[in-house]
Amino acid sequence: MRRSLIPATGLAAAGLVVLTLTPATAAAPAASPRGAGTPARGPASAVGAVTTRAVAAATGDSRTVSEPVRPATCTALPARLTASNRKFTSAQEASPPDTDRVQAALTQCAGTGKAVELTASGTSTAFLTGPLTIGAGVTLVIDSGVTLYGSLNPAGYQVSGKPTCGTVADDSGGCKPLITVSGAHAGLMGVRDSSGHQGTVDARGDLPLYGQSTSWWDIALQAKNSGKKQNNPRMVQASADDFTIYDLNLINSPNFHVAYKGNGFTVWGVRIKTPATAKNTDGIDPSGSNVTINDSYIEAGDDGIAIKAGSSSATNMTIENSHFYGTHGMSIGSETNAGASNILFSNNTVSGKDSAGNVSTSNNGIRIKSDSSRGGKVSQVTYQNTCLTGVKEPLVFDPYYSSSTGSLIPNFTGILVDGAKAVSSPSGAVSTLDGYSASYPLGLTLRNVQLDATKTTAQYAAIGVYNTDLAPSGTGVTVTSVSGGGSVPTCTFPAFPKL
Repeated sequence: MRRSLIPATGLAAAGLVVLTLTPATAAAPAASPRGAGTPARGPASAVGAVTTRAVAAATGDSRTVSEPVRPATCTALPARLTASNRKFTSAQEASPPDTDRVQAALTQCAGTGKAVELTASGTSTAFLTGPLTIGAGVTLVIDSGVTLYGSLNPAGYQVSGKPTCGTVADDSGGCKPLITVSGAHAGLMGVRDSSGHQGTVDARGDLPLYGQSTSWWDIALQAKNSGKKQNNPRMVQASADDFTIYDLNLINSPNFHVAYKGNGFTVWGVRIKTPATAKNTDGIDPSGSNVTINDSYIEAGDDGIAIKAGSSSATNMTIENSHFYGTHGMSIGSETNAGASNILFSNNTVSGKDSAGNVSTSNNGIRIKSDSSRGGKVSQVTYQNTCLTGVKEPLVFDPYYSSSTGSLIPNFTGILVDGAKAVSSPSGAVSTLDGYSASYPLGLTLRNVQLDATKTTAQYAAIGVYNTDLAPSGTGVTVTSVSGGGSVPTCTFPAFPKL
């Protein structure tokens, strides 16, 4: 796996930061949820005795991960369709003609360790399908120039006994994913040609649904505006060990692009492209353990990455050498109740705008979010060499993400930001450095962090600093110097590549 670490000396070279803590002599008052008003920002608490401890840097995925290799072909399926402006005839939209033959091939090749390959045939480069299932030991490969289109007929996605797919309702869960991954050692891959083009899955979230004038994205917006829930399909839902997505375009998802739960998930060379204005279209939401996301470009209308730790913990994850555009940030949460630990973000860039110039509707960079209805311990999280441009909230550590309350307390500790630079920050840019309370303070180290907008709000936090222009203060906040090495990163921001 490619790693690019900041040079360091002494303990830092072993992945440790020496943090000198200056605890308060008296407990600070309890925090108030944001919905009820946050405590006033006041001076730092009084300083007592000095202690020293080492903060361990995250190491991420425990696997040795290298660039994936496409498997041999089990069977090749030639395209029979040609799309017109990404659309098909009414009869084809009503009953997608490729669902059964693609599914039959996947079922036949399951367990072989080989691939079902979707290929062009003359001028035919399109497949139109409803929900598919990728089982154990098989990979779906889409050739360069070939597109697998998702059906626009909500009836084909319907989950029995659930709300009607393609509607706004009081509950969600009415739609099957476009692609479900249900078995170990499976894959979803494209072929990248010499010009950089690669295979595509297009779920067409922007187009009117069959027999309707509204799109999947219209439904998502209606749900948000009405305070209800959308019933839209996710693009890829995987609950399987050892799953790989490689050299593939995933575009225009009606809902989350990729959600994963399991042990062993590799994403490499993936391009996710959905505008910043499309609601609830997360890029990649991993949970479980041993995850690597590398060399990828993610543009989405919600979180670029949202590491989830709700029904199961999130551990040993690496997000590296990747680029985010117009998203809600590189996030952990909001579900953290099962615990998240040993998470490494390395050599990533974040732009506040998507490739069309749309500004993110929640313009964050580095973000950990939760609340007391779904909080838990988030620890040993490291951000190395992060570059931000046009981001309004560069650093966000928010244990009051919503007004929901309960007994599941967010506890963010052992967080290290080691090398971060923000440029072209918009007016009003501010970073939030909050712990939940005096009993659950934010444990944060800022090393080689230079932001062109240095305003912060902070409460209940023990913050170690080295070579930073931030000077956080607030109720229950202590700031101390730590040892360190390295330097602020030099930043370049690549354009989103052509699909």
